[in-house]
Amino acid sequence: MTLEDKQQEIIQEFEMFDDWMAKYEYIIDLGKELPLIDKNKKTNDRLIRGCQSNVWLDSTVVDGKLIFTADADAIITKGIIGLLIRVLSNETPESVAKADLHFINTIGLHEHLSPTRANGLLSMVQKMKMTALLNLDKA
Repeated sequence: MTLEDKQQEIIQEFEMFDDWMAKYEYIIDLGKELPLIDKNKKTNDRLIRGCQSNVWLDSTVVDGKLIFTADADAIITKGIIGLLIRVLSNETPESVAKADLHFINTIGLHEHLSPTRANGLLSMVQKMKMTALLNLDKA
């Protein structure tokens, strides 16, 4: 599945819901399904700065593709990082670095978050793209 296919799949899933309360519930459910990060990787150097809650992001490169894992101490934030991982994990560092994550605006996520959560979303995207840039030589 391409990066674009993954985004389209998320867009279609969100179109099934009539209102934002249902969409928030879906994001929360996604957070509950996020595979847990290894507890040993919940370190300060993996914390994403700029998030309202604590969000830890880890990555490895396997066969030239970035694999992300994460955890957060707020369930809605966990769902948001889960969406980003779903789109960006298993992609090349170059693809992640250049990714146009249009699904965020298409589903209306950014505009339906509080300003602090919207800043956190931006911080998560920036951290994932920076991670990709730092791993370009491993692809």
